[in-house]
Amino acid sequence: MAAVGMSILLATIDGSIVNVALPTLVRELNTDFATVEWVVLAYLLALVTLLPSIGRLGDMIGKKAIYTAGFVVFTAGSVLCGLAPDVYWLIGFRVLQAVGAAMVLALGAAILTEAFPPSERGKALGLFGTFVSVGVVLGPTLGGILIENLSWHWIFFVNLPVGIIGVIMALRFVPEFKPIGRQQFDFAGAITLFVSLLALLLALTLGQHFGFSQPMIALLFVGSLIFLVLFIYTELRVKQPMIDLRLFQNILFSINLITGFMTFVAISGIFILIPFYLEIVLGYTTQQVGYMLAIVPIALGVTAPIAGSLSDRWGTRPMTVAGLLLLLIGYYGASTLTAETSVLGYILRLLPIGVGMGIFQSPNNSAIMGTAPRERLGVVSGLLSTTRTLGQTTGVAVLGAVWASHVAAYAGGPVEGGATAAPMMAQLAGLQDTFIIVSVLMALSLGLSIWGLIQERRSGVRRRPVIIEPDVNKIEI
Repeated sequence: MAAVGMSILLATIDGSIVNVALPTLVRELNTDFATVEWVVLAYLLALVTLLPSIGRLGDMIGKKAIYTAGFVVFTAGSVLCGLAPDVYWLIGFRVLQAVGAAMVLALGAAILTEAFPPSERGKALGLFGTFVSVGVVLGPTLGGILIENLSWHWIFFVNLPVGIIGVIMALRFVPEFKPIGRQQFDFAGAITLFVSLLALLLALTLGQHFGFSQPMIALLFVGSLIFLVLFIYTELRVKQPMIDLRLFQNILFSINLITGFMTFVAISGIFILIPFYLEIVLGYTTQQVGYMLAIVPIALGVTAPIAGSLSDRWGTRPMTVAGLLLLLIGYYGASTLTAETSVLGYILRLLPIGVGMGIFQSPNNSAIMGTAPRERLGVVSGLLSTTRTLGQTTGVAVLGAVWASHVAAYAGGPVEGGATAAPMMAQLAGLQDTFIIVSVLMALSLGLSIWGLIQERRSGVRRRPVIIEPDVNKIEI
């Protein structure tokens, strides 16, 4: 748990620590913001597109070797990032760093699922969620301290001692399970999925800057859809597909992935929109905003392991329904934020979102990983990480565009300087509308999960198999 937790902590800290450094990098590396943004985008694109393929490789050749190698690649990439002489070298080294991050993030949940018995899976994946939350909170704070007292280089150099310790721990403590039989890698499936994800991510990220109505963005969306169709066609024809599409015949598995994706689309709205509300509408300082944003991940980190343990006892589906209900309440509450909202009022509205996400996430992850057969754990773990990151990217792009369009409507038309330059009340009204839309999304997710609970009860699916008869020729579940 400690070995896997350290890698997750390292990767999530690094994913958020660089955002704080972007203004400093523009100044120190004599570049512009449009260029330095690719320090973040290159990392994200490489990470998401590689996750499914690495998950499949883990199932084929063993997870421990890839996971440990990922630690080494990530640490080496971090050091090279710190030594980068200009922004273009930094972007290249960030891609190398993302390769290492993908190797550990794709397999972390699979390793925990193999290492822990079903009776402790929820608790283990709950702690997994806690490490993610701590990394998200710690990244910006640690980045600010390092840049202010040392230099931007140290936001990368700080990974070196942690990475060395992580490699030693992975070699010593991560169990090694040999894959079953000889397997072949599906290159055609991997390439078509890679291109589909890359085109989708480029469309989402570039669409934020140039507008989603641009022909280039539309072409990227169409290209993503075409390669997705080619991927599905390929997977249905090969003997050993990269992603066995029969997994999605399990309705409950599909519901868990869909609702997980929706929750990450929604929660990205917190981190992209709330800072503008806190600074522009309520007038808090950047440091105070950082503290107030920490409410959601802290609540998530505290409740995730508790919810995971309870799901081991009571089952995953009731917990996910309860978590989604709290999320619905929290997002609807956030739609009532005003220019007079007090600190206590803000906390009471945002706290259900953090608690709800904690209650939902670890049981949902446990249900997804518990559905996967042993020989597909790596692929499913990679899918889990892909839906999480893709959901966050989609949420930032879509919710940001929704907010900007509503702000423009309330301001009486497009505002010079963008939505952040619009009148304060127009920004606030746009925020309220956006959270109403997010509430509808959560209501749909809750409805899906309740339907899944009904289907589970009807089919007699239990929390986990209980062996009644020890005879291997006659096992009753």
